Amino acid sequence: MDQLFAPWRMAYIEGADKQPECIFCAFPKENRDEERLILARGKHVFVIMNAFPYNPGHLMVAPYRHEGVYENLSEDELFEMNVMAKRCLKVLKKIMNPQGFNLGVNIGKTAGAGFAGHVHLHIVPRWNGDTNFMPVVGEVRVLPESLQNTYKKIQEAWGSDD
Repeated sequence: MDQLFAPWRMAYIEGADKQPECIFCAFPKENRDEERLILARGKHVFVIMNAFPYNPGHLMVAPYRHEGVYENLSEDELFEMNVMAKRCLKVLKKIMNPQGFNLGVNIGKTAGAGFAGHVHLHIVPRWNGDTNFMPVVGEVRVLPESLQNTYKKIQEAWGSDD
């Protein structure tokens, strides 16, 4: 019988990894990009890996400015958010070859926003058959690669000229 070992999940399950402040405000200020899984920085927004991803390569694009209302984002923030999303898609296609993507913004706690006070765009690579019984029966997702390995692959591809 195969065994599933995902020790990072326990921090999520127990809520021990919950941040007392907004990660989208705090993490970019810390200057610990690799540790905080920040992949790229723009003038108005940055790209960060989701530490509790839906699928491998689950990225988020967020403005530096703390804003929870999508309509209050500036034109510059909205434009750069989409430019970064385009770059994320290109890089993820290159290194992970997904068959599709989900892009979305969860606005408000009721919509599933983990940090409802700070708008962020999710980019989730998808593959045929990427969902199985584990999320339904076990309430857990299986990720075939560590966050650190995925980070390194994306970071390397991000810096290469296409």
